[in-house]
Amino acid sequence: VKAAHSRRLKCTSGKCQSAERISRSGQQKVHAGHRGRNSTAGLKMAASLGGKPRRLKDGFVRVRKGDLEKLTTEVMQLREFLPRVLSVDLQRPQTKKEQLEQERLRLEALHLKSRLEAVQTECQREREEKLLLREQLWQSGEELQQQADFCSGLGSAACGLLWSCSAKEDAVTQWLADGKLPSFLNVAAQTLESFGKSLDEEVKEHSEDYNSQEHQFVLALAGTVTNVAAVACGRDFLCSSGQVLLDTLMKLLELMKPAFFPKLKVLMLMALYNVSISISGLKIISQNRGLVRLIWTLLNDGHWEVSLHSLRLLQSLLLEEDTVPVLGPSLLDPELRARVGQLASSAQPGLRSTAQQTLEDLRALEEGQ
Repeated sequence: VKAAHSRRLKCTSGKCQSAERISRSGQQKVHAGHRGRNSTAGLKMAASLGGKPRRLKDGFVRVRKGDLEKLTTEVMQLREFLPRVLSVDLQRPQTKKEQLEQERLRLEALHLKSRLEAVQTECQREREEKLLLREQLWQSGEELQQQADFCSGLGSAACGLLWSCSAKEDAVTQWLADGKLPSFLNVAAQTLESFGKSLDEEVKEHSEDYNSQEHQFVLALAGTVTNVAAVACGRDFLCSSGQVLLDTLMKLLELMKPAFFPKLKVLMLMALYNVSISISGLKIISQNRGLVRLIWTLLNDGHWEVSLHSLRLLQSLLLEEDTVPVLGPSLLDPELRARVGQLASSAQPGLRSTAQQTLEDLRALEEGQ
């Protein structure tokens, strides 16, 4: 143990005096009356050494081996137990902090769990509503399809009867006298337009059922319109009040693909031909700039009846002088003449004869130009 050369001690009288000088022999006197905070270690050391510590000149003191071992043991015990005592005091706040953090996390987990349960409940409710709405939608679709089938069947039956009745001229005259034709023509135009939109949305080719009620309904409408146009009074009424229907017929002919719906095409071509018999009707039809191109397309339809009635409509255009100036350039199209020339050698007698007559009319028109 290394001791200081001098130490200031507080005496009982309150006066300060210098520390006792160490004698050359190394003995040091310790007074029992000296007390104070700074002298405690020195007093204990003096007591442990029997009150006679020796000081060497090199700054070291002599200590008994047993005292040194005792001091070493105490230091080791302090090193061992002091961290334990201090760690408890330090761990308590840390433990409290961890407990608070765990409590916060537990509350947050409970909050998230409650939100999750609420969201799951809402999701389940929406899923059930979605299934219910899907079922209702399916039922509505089924009901709508049933109603559509019923309307198609009813329309097919009613228009079938009208088609049969319209074959009589007196019936058409009576309808016109009773004012029934305007509403019928409006329904016919709307129905044909809807049928044309369905052709535009769906690909009705080989899967098309020509015996379906919808097809029979449209077919009966076209047949009735054709018979109405075959009567003079009905033809005049179509020219004055049925222009929308006539435009719908030509648009529908453009939408239908070659080789499909041949009967419907034939009926609509017959209706246009009947209207073209009237000069006013022919002028209305010829206002369509794409009419000649439409006829050329129908000549390549592949069904001989469609080609035949297309030729008859073309003949009606060629025989009227008022339409030639309007449609003249398109009527002189070489492709049109070439197609008519091909049909002039057809195996069908009626088609061949009509094509030959049309070819002569085209030649006459070309020579006149």
